[in-house]
Amino acid sequence: MESYGALLKEARLAQELDFETISRDTTITRQYLEALEEENEAFFPGEPYLVGFLRNYSDYLGLDSNRICNLYHAKILQESPVPEGLIIKHRPKWIVPTIVAGCLLVLGGLTVGGIFLYQRYINNPEREIALKKTAESSKYELTDKLLKERLYKGDQLILGMPTGNVILTVADTSNGMLTIETPVGKQFVELSEELEMDVDGDSVPEMIVYVSDVSANETDRGAEVRIMLKSSANSAIAETKASEIPNVEDLPQNQQRTVVFEDNRPYPFTLNVTFRAGCVFRFRPDRKETTEDFFTNGDIVNVTASNSVRLWASNGNTAKIQIIADGKSFDLGVSKAGEVIAEDIRWIKDTDGKYKVVVVQLD
Repeated sequence: MESYGALLKEARLAQELDFETISRDTTITRQYLEALEEENEAFFPGEPYLVGFLRNYSDYLGLDSNRICNLYHAKILQESPVPEGLIIKHRPKWIVPTIVAGCLLVLGGLTVGGIFLYQRYINNPEREIALKKTAESSKYELTDKLLKERLYKGDQLILGMPTGNVILTVADTSNGMLTIETPVGKQFVELSEELEMDVDGDSVPEMIVYVSDVSANETDRGAEVRIMLKSSANSAIAETKASEIPNVEDLPQNQQRTVVFEDNRPYPFTLNVTFRAGCVFRFRPDRKETTEDFFTNGDIVNVTASNSVRLWASNGNTAKIQIIADGKSFDLGVSKAGEVIAEDIRWIKDTDGKYKVVVVQLD
């Protein structure tokens, strides 16, 4: 096949032309002219530039530019690789049977392994133990945090109430429902049901119970539940520890104290605060976080503590405060109108060995 570059060079030499003259007449730089004769297509920034310069150079030398351009395109086609789609690749005859056999072996292995693991899961004694009631019943204190547990027959829930802790007992976990024994009778929560539960019969729900899993006929599988309190006032109160009660000798001697109760042991107590007018009321039980809010006529606040409660009221005359402990109650005196009150109500151990609930006036 003829070379378009050789034809260009032969025509130039036959006419005794140099690159400087041709570049001046055609405005094509010498480097491009040399690249055309050497068929160095990579030197050009793009094919349109190459074809344009090639046509102008051919016309200048008196050659047939269409023929020269056709020779260029023919060379490019010869040097281009054959498209993948036009190449027929022949696979060895053994490839397909080998791949099929390998896939069957892998599938068989996975099937056998799956059956083995499933049998181990079904017969796993630990799984049976996890779904069955243990020998001893468990107790769960209900707090501000969401309780997520599997409950079994005999398990107990400890709920904080103004009069003290109330024990709720799991009576049954079968027939597709959870049965809880409460002070006002048995209450039932069906599978996938969310029930607001009133445990003392005052028509005010104290907690929300949701059952996510319970058996239709197996009691020993228990029930998977989520329990959330409606109010933080119903959080279970820990038992009062005598070791945490301060001795009277260790307290400031200049504080004014009023003895409310005394006993041979300490125990949780509750403040029942009733408001008859607007008042900013702040309280902190057992050195926990302080709660503050504005209360008005008819509002009621119940605060239960193990050891102590610090309270503050912007207008003591609007708040009636009753202390309840071990079935006994004591009413604090009403302050003067507009008087700010700040008090600690706490257990102390007196010099006579008795534990006493006292009201301490704070500055």
